Amino acid sequence: MVNVIKPGIYKHSKSDREYRVHFVANHSETLEDMVVYEALYENDKSKFWVRPVKMFTEEVVIDRVKKPRFVFVREK
Repeated sequence: MVNVIKPGIYKHSKSDREYRVHFVANHSETLEDMVVYEALYENDKSKFWVRPVKMFTEEVVIDRVKKPRFVFVREK
């Protein structure tokens, strides 16, 4: 599943905001693949985030339409 996520800029389908994916890491206890990414906008909560690959690549329903949660936009 790691090969599905390549480094670069992704757009979040719900918020329409951009994030930079840096790499995929492993959870220290479960070894689950986790995407390490950075918000490319001002955010008081955190600049860096992690999310399971399974969740990063899943589809979400927006206005009754299924879309990928994150969409690759361009290389870094």
